[in-house]
Amino acid sequence: MAEITAGNIDAVLRRQLDALSTSVESREVGTVIQIGDGIARIDGLKGAMSGELLEFLGEGNKLVYGLAQNLEEDEVGAVLLGDITVIKENDQVRTTGHIVEVPSGRDFLGRVVNPLGEPVDGKGPIKAEGSRPVEFRAPGVVERQGVNEPVQMGILAIDSMIPIGRGQRELIIGDRQTGKTAIAIDTIINSKGKDLICIYVAIGQKASTVADVVETLERFGAMEYTIVVCASAADSAPLQYLAPMSGVAMGEYFIYNGADGRPASESNPGRHVLCVYDDLSKQAVAYRQMSLTLRRPPGREAYPGDVFYLHSRLLERAIKLSDKNGAGSLTALPIIETQAGDISAYIPTNVISITDGQIFLQSDLFFQGQRPAVNVGISVSRVGGDAQIKAMRQVAGSLRLDLAAYRELQAFSQFGSDLDKATQDQLNLGARMTELLKQGRYVPMPVEEQVVAIFAGNQGFLDNLPLASVLRFREELLQFLRASHADVLRAIAAEKRLSDEIIGELKAAIASFKEQFSVEE
Repeated sequence: MAEITAGNIDAVLRRQLDALSTSVESREVGTVIQIGDGIARIDGLKGAMSGELLEFLGEGNKLVYGLAQNLEEDEVGAVLLGDITVIKENDQVRTTGHIVEVPSGRDFLGRVVNPLGEPVDGKGPIKAEGSRPVEFRAPGVVERQGVNEPVQMGILAIDSMIPIGRGQRELIIGDRQTGKTAIAIDTIINSKGKDLICIYVAIGQKASTVADVVETLERFGAMEYTIVVCASAADSAPLQYLAPMSGVAMGEYFIYNGADGRPASESNPGRHVLCVYDDLSKQAVAYRQMSLTLRRPPGREAYPGDVFYLHSRLLERAIKLSDKNGAGSLTALPIIETQAGDISAYIPTNVISITDGQIFLQSDLFFQGQRPAVNVGISVSRVGGDAQIKAMRQVAGSLRLDLAAYRELQAFSQFGSDLDKATQDQLNLGARMTELLKQGRYVPMPVEEQVVAIFAGNQGFLDNLPLASVLRFREELLQFLRASHADVLRAIAAEKRLSDEIIGELKAAIASFKEQFSVEE
């Protein structure tokens, strides 16, 4: 028989305590003291965290979720994310200890979901592979690398002069009905087969408009690699505020996890994601509505003081990760709507200062028939040539300056009729290159065909063509090359640069085609 000592007793007690389950869930319970306009004021939640998910137990024990926003001395202000009609005064509220998370995974591709990750397309439940917090600190500089891979948008005017790279934040800005969404949808369609997962976030739009976008993506086979996050105009302001963060959180799942679902690393690379936020003007309006009903002090244009921080912490999550972290990327295409072309308004200047460049669409150009209506003078990409293949840099290097000079000369030439030959030649070339850059919706061009089109303009093959024949010349030239010189196109796509041999073949092929091209009277 073992001797009973203090040490033996201590050891036995420790073993017994270790065997006991000691997990205790601690949850605070509070009471709704006021409800209205989707806002609840709650008493008794002294330990609630900012942004914490709250559970409201409504009529018939129906569970509604809310988001803790205002942490005041004697009460908590929260916004409701579900059916607000079932919540009334004196209902019970509980803390969860978690911030809002959204599910994500491969099964979400091809689906339309709300900002909470719940399907709204009537195709049944979605099996999630994991979840991500809607609010997440963007990684620092050490965890990133420079933007060095192109996102081919398939739009000649943009890929040649305002190139976008994987991991960049490029703003699409302009008045309503100038083709902002069309550019984003063209980019998604052009991403087919390019190892790019696309997320389209619709904020405050009519449900019929979102349905049209989904139908277009399905028609072109783009929904198979796309997630649509929808917070329509009929949804509450908190859901519209949450939608972009939910979209980027779903995208982050793919860049921080490899194809096998394990954390991304050098041996298990992360994937590439494109996020379109359509549009952040409506998110700012929803946030303003939410903040004013929470009685936060209004600032400029009645927006809350932290609306800049709202957009900056969203767009900072666009990233090109270092090789050590899996080299995944998240590219952001935020859209902002201007009023009468006023890019100096509060929200446009905020987002311009956060992003790495902007594509400015102008109503005047749109109504003149220039589609896409890109204003080359104001539009800019701060990544530039790093986001282009070498062949495009070779042919499009001076295009932007040439078109800017053409616009100035065009304005100047209206005041005088006596122009020297050099000026007339520059005006003729500028007019033809402007015509060459026109492009319809949903017809993205492969990058090698874009290179050929600009090369033909630079080499003077368009100089003696009537303006009305330029687009037909471009289309028939590309058809001719696809049919009889496909090897040249393949060489441009494979080598990524124009060697002397390719340039010689290209000149001969275009000259041969031009001889048989008939100009319509």
